[in-house]
Amino acid sequence: MTTLSELNSCDVPTFAERLHGIYEHSPWIPQRAAALRPFASVTALKQALQAEVTRATQDEQLGLIRAHPELAGKAAIAGELTAESTSEQAKSGLNLCSAEEFATLHTLNADYNAKFGFPFILAVKGPTGNGLTRQQIIATFTRRFRNQVADEQQECLRQIHRIAEMRINDLLGVKMDFGPAIMQWSEELAQWSDDADGLTCAYMTDAHLKSAAQLADWMREAGMEVHIDAVGNVVGRYLSGAADAKTLMTGSHYDTVRNGGKYDGRLGILLPVAIVKHLHATGEKLPFDFEIVGFAEEEGVRFRSTFLGSNAITGRFDMNLLEQLDADGVSMRTALAGAGHNVSAIPAIARDPAKLLAFVEVHIEQGPVLLQRGLPLGVVTAIAGSSRYLVELRGLASHAGTTPMSMRKDAAAAAAEIVLLVEQRCGTADALVGTVGQLQVPNGSVNVIPGACKLSLDIRAANDAVRQSAVQDVLDGIAAICARRHIEFKLEKVVEASAAPCAPWLMDQLGAAVERTGLPRFDLLSGAGHDAMAMAAITDVAMLFTRCGNGGISHNPLETMTADDAEIAAQALLDFLRRFEPKAG
Repeated sequence: MTTLSELNSCDVPTFAERLHGIYEHSPWIPQRAAALRPFASVTALKQALQAEVTRATQDEQLGLIRAHPELAGKAAIAGELTAESTSEQAKSGLNLCSAEEFATLHTLNADYNAKFGFPFILAVKGPTGNGLTRQQIIATFTRRFRNQVADEQQECLRQIHRIAEMRINDLLGVKMDFGPAIMQWSEELAQWSDDADGLTCAYMTDAHLKSAAQLADWMREAGMEVHIDAVGNVVGRYLSGAADAKTLMTGSHYDTVRNGGKYDGRLGILLPVAIVKHLHATGEKLPFDFEIVGFAEEEGVRFRSTFLGSNAITGRFDMNLLEQLDADGVSMRTALAGAGHNVSAIPAIARDPAKLLAFVEVHIEQGPVLLQRGLPLGVVTAIAGSSRYLVELRGLASHAGTTPMSMRKDAAAAAAEIVLLVEQRCGTADALVGTVGQLQVPNGSVNVIPGACKLSLDIRAANDAVRQSAVQDVLDGIAAICARRHIEFKLEKVVEASAAPCAPWLMDQLGAAVERTGLPRFDLLSGAGHDAMAMAAITDVAMLFTRCGNGGISHNPLETMTADDAEIAAQALLDFLRRFEPKAG
């Protein structure tokens, strides 16, 4: 079996020959990467090869894509594939396609080539390396056919890098300690759902309670002391054994949005549990108590109240929320009591900040930044603050055929102008975003000028002053638009959350751990809210992002990541824990 040491020490022709099957019929990639030796890790080797593709010309990149065979195409049927491609296609059973499946793939291949001018590329061994099903392959083929040409070319290159990553693993005999278990646990946890056709895990439902019980079981098996607290947080502690030891906390949420993904929140629980299981199995202790919290509620799906779990930990749980009703008229108090929780014990959940070292959260990025840069990991700089409003516009409903354009009080036209205002104003600064995610014309009719319209407004920024300035400009703009169009309006603020900057001393330690894996440190903003945002009220926080696949899609069944990325994230966090230095002073 080839070793990294051999690759580092051999001559360039031998280096290229050893890696000849990694990138399909493209020896120029290892030939160029050879100059960057020695590689400190397999990860560094992968990054170097990927970088050569990124630096290549457009023609070279297209040549690389076109060097790959069609899935279940003529070359496969004729037995003309490379050994690597033959093995990969067989892993997903593409050599066992039914006549109907072959016909479907033949048509898809032809239509795809006609549109894009290159073959469809997919890492058919999938995110875990165990192989996608033929049905998954066809569904992905169909979905990506709708992409724009430039976007699809970049996706093909990303898939080629994923194929190369798994081929390097095979060549060098890479064994993963954490990634496969994390991916498998994610699949198993996803079986508990409020919906039969997707993953929905809302607060204090049957699926939620079963998920909590499963997490508690895994924590115990990993060697932790475990309890479920009065709001449903699943808390596992790996004790150092040292007297008066302080606690380093980590974790994330296990509830989901409706029809959500398998890794949002849950990765940040399962990954550190896998690390603790490894530490416990080898008898290794940390010089501090290590606490993992599976926060019971972050998404706000059932009771429209976010961060219930982390707010309880910080002592900021609003007890008035216990009277909040869900869509079926069930109060939060009743739901908690039905699950066996004593709400009077909620205040006692609060942690003493003096006993905490920090809070560090691992989370899937939920965006495309790392994906586009070809990086598995990123260090979060801050969690953006958010201002959210519901806006109601009231004009005058009148006949669409008889009311002159100059005499209309069109609520939908005002709403359209507001949408464009938000887009224009929030495009003027970096790390500032604005979204109108809900837009309704109640009782609208094709031949009636809209007399009413409802819309949502969500403005986020890493800097509170930047966000507040944008909010004020948008609200002033709404007033001006409505005055000019003779529209009445009403605003309801539903969320006002300050930005949560990550602590530089923690960021530096995380960044150093990332670099020791062989990756460059890359810092990025979190536009989404996270439990770390709430935890910042009582301790310094940091976040480690992992790459999100499928274009960065999250809060969606298409949300995905790979076992390799889970592995390197776990290795980075483990290294961080072993070398952790408390804040000076």
